Amino acid sequence: MPLPSADDILDFLSGSATPLTKRELVRAFNIKGDDRVMFKHLLRELERDGRVVKQSGQAYSMPDSLPSVAVVEVVEVDIDGDVIAKPTDWPSDRENDIPRIEIVPGAKGHPALIEGDRALVSLRKFSDTLYEGKVIRKLDDKRGRVLGVVIRQKNQFTLQPTDKKAKYDFDIPQADLNGANPGDLAVGEIQPARGLKRKKVRIVEVIGSEDDPKAISLIALHEHGLHEDFLDKVLSETKDLKVPSLKGREDLRDIPLVTIDGADARDFDDAVFAEKTDDGFHLIVAIADVAYYVRDGSELDKEAYRRGNSTYFPDRVVPMLPEALSNDLCSLRPKEDRACMAFHLWIDDNGHLKKHKIVRGLMRSAARLIYEQVQAIHDQKTQDPSSRDLIAGSSKAEKDPAIKSRDDGEFLWPVIKPLYEAYRVLDEARAKRGALELDLPERRIIIDDKGNMTGVANRVRLDAHKLIEEFMILANVAAAQSLENRRAPCVYRVHDRPSSDKLDNARDFLETFGLGVPKGQTIQPNQINGLLKKASEMEYSHLISEVILRCQSQAIYDTENIGHFGLALRRYAHFTSPIRRYADLLVHRSLITAYGLGPGGLNDEQARILGEKCEHISQTERTSMEAERSAVDRFTASWLSERIGAEFSARINGVTRFGLFVTLDQNGADGLIPMRTLPDDFYIHDEEQHALIGRKHKRVYRLGANVTVRLVEADRLTGSSLFELVGDASADLPGFKVKLPKTGKKQQKPYKTRNKGPKRRKPRKNKA
Repeated sequence: MPLPSADDILDFLSGSATPLTKRELVRAFNIKGDDRVMFKHLLRELERDGRVVKQSGQAYSMPDSLPSVAVVEVVEVDIDGDVIAKPTDWPSDRENDIPRIEIVPGAKGHPALIEGDRALVSLRKFSDTLYEGKVIRKLDDKRGRVLGVVIRQKNQFTLQPTDKKAKYDFDIPQADLNGANPGDLAVGEIQPARGLKRKKVRIVEVIGSEDDPKAISLIALHEHGLHEDFLDKVLSETKDLKVPSLKGREDLRDIPLVTIDGADARDFDDAVFAEKTDDGFHLIVAIADVAYYVRDGSELDKEAYRRGNSTYFPDRVVPMLPEALSNDLCSLRPKEDRACMAFHLWIDDNGHLKKHKIVRGLMRSAARLIYEQVQAIHDQKTQDPSSRDLIAGSSKAEKDPAIKSRDDGEFLWPVIKPLYEAYRVLDEARAKRGALELDLPERRIIIDDKGNMTGVANRVRLDAHKLIEEFMILANVAAAQSLENRRAPCVYRVHDRPSSDKLDNARDFLETFGLGVPKGQTIQPNQINGLLKKASEMEYSHLISEVILRCQSQAIYDTENIGHFGLALRRYAHFTSPIRRYADLLVHRSLITAYGLGPGGLNDEQARILGEKCEHISQTERTSMEAERSAVDRFTASWLSERIGAEFSARINGVTRFGLFVTLDQNGADGLIPMRTLPDDFYIHDEEQHALIGRKHKRVYRLGANVTVRLVEADRLTGSSLFELVGDASADLPGFKVKLPKTGKKQQKPYKTRNKGPKRRKPRKNKA
């Protein structure tokens, strides 16, 4: 057989889905004997001329072909849930012919990729412009970029990362500053640095100044790939939207539905009503009809799905929907007609849901109320003086004319009274079914008009808050039941029971308090509540609650129903917040289709990929939680940074081999006491006793113990805080006996400390 021509080889490589090795080409063209040498020379000539490219692994491909394994960046997650990526090293002068890479869905439970993520993928070629990518692993360093502060040291510039886990700074060549100045908060693109000891970055974006109070939330936004602004093509779709007519809808405008929210709320997506019946109550839970405005396949829908949910920072909100919807058309503002999805719910005197009906309606909120106001009216009427001044203490309620004033108590009482009566019944039913009662304090960051943090407070939790929660839970149960009744697709909110491993770890700790966790059986929520009830009488009940909380699985969205362990419910779906959660919008659409309620339903194609959507929105929810937590940590560290040297009472909330984590009693701020700052001794980290134990002086630092600490350092940009102990006494719990671990080859090596105080922050070492 004659040797193939150069064109023959090029045609063959062009038609191959993957690069081919020399051996594969020899076999394909049936090259034998001495012809192998001539064929090898031909391949070299094609490579030298740039007509073919030799990939890693000695495989050949066309110049326009991508290698079989490459790093890609996700550029879009479309409305069908398809993840679209591009190669990270594609030439900038060929943006017009960049290939499309469709990422194959990963195994169930594998973290979904979102826009901006980078991943190492194996590629399969379908054409010059279309590839299929299978994820090998997700890369932690999103987009190959790093966020930090530009620092000038003599004539050199460095980028100091805002990530507390970063181990080194990055050099910035002066030519790559791109207008950035010292003190700027900037995004740097990591540059190739093969063989160099110091990594370099090129500044690609300046997002603000490190001194700007708004910088804290901006850092959290950029770190987690979140965006405040909406594209013009998304905003343009909101311009011609308007409230629909009554046609095809139930008229709920004469029913005194009211919204009850926080004083600073701007999006009111739920309204409630209750009336007594002969054998129970008739309730109505009306929710903004987002599905009417946000249609499948629209730019609004694509962006809402990409975001997945709203994200709440102390000084701002990154909404899922543009303001024209979230704060206007979809906000159930008082005295204005609004489209809604509503459940009529009938419960008996034991709080059991007897029947329910879903309708698409038109409503008009009778009043915009706040939690403190509703609670005060209830307590005044029931002769409970404990909360009579709640309204007077709410400056927001006094300034905002949209909020009903204290003088309207007589008008509102006939509306509020049955709400509380129904709540009492639902609350008793909740207790009987054994829902978890983990009522841990939640921090609230107080921000002034300039964006500066002025303090931290624990959120007040009133019966008015619990009332709304119980009404929403009941509507969510009804949504899941309604979809099951029609055998329609459902996005469940599922919460698995604690894993056996987590329970085993908690069991050893709880037994030290005389609290037993059942062995060899499936634990139920009411058993955990029994532990919490016993613990409530102990001095360290808060610690026990936190340990039990850490045992819990994370709630997620799924099309397969395993129930909700925490709420002790067999079926549960999110229905009540479609303005801020895409999961609720999907449930609305499925209900619309299942019950023939008009346009905006869930089509067959969307139903088919509902599982993929569940994975995506579960991931966006986790991303938002991480961003919110990091912002709170940074705001708290910013507040602490002006109090260096101050002393605080605290609790040990974590014991590790490198030090103690503490939580301040005053504001819930967290920080680290490094091992090196503890009083001189040889310390052993005993995991069973959750303690650091000094072998020489028998000092004990145990989880949950009270300590007094002094603030040494607080970094507002990373959110980290360092403390040192005040005094050198043990920090143990009353009634505990120290069990000094035995030494031996299998025992942990003690850690010797020589207290020289915490190390002050120095420029990070520039080691790659």
